[in-house]
Amino acid sequence: MAAKHGATVGGPLDVAGVARAVFRRWRWEQEVFVALPLDAKHRVLGRPVVVAVGTANSVAVHPRDVYREAVRRNAVAVVVAHCHPSGDLSPSGDDLTLTRRLREAGELLGVALLDHVIVSRDGLRSLAEGGNL
Repeated sequence: MAAKHGATVGGPLDVAGVARAVFRRWRWEQEVFVALPLDAKHRVLGRPVVVAVGTANSVAVHPRDVYREAVRRNAVAVVVAHCHPSGDLSPSGDDLTLTRRLREAGELLGVALLDHVIVSRDGLRSLAEGGNL
């Protein structure tokens, strides 16, 4: 799925489709964290935001970096995704902590965090669907 302005994000499969196009640029060798700012109808506002690029097994992300572009683009919601080059879709303790912090920061800013999707070459895991949002 091409990440075009106005494309609708209806769920984790859409998020993963957009994110995989970004992750391929790093050849699945590093963790990459992206954010998709959305309007009220869950349409993407511009291109995906590459928030951070990490190492083979970690990426450092701060809420201010996730929400900076969302606020600039007047987003009412955001979905985030990052890749696990290892292929293991299990969320780490750091993934869960970051998701909680992003949800809390979004509540303060009035920009809802709808999902955090972990993506591998062959699969995905939605933290919202897993009850971790």
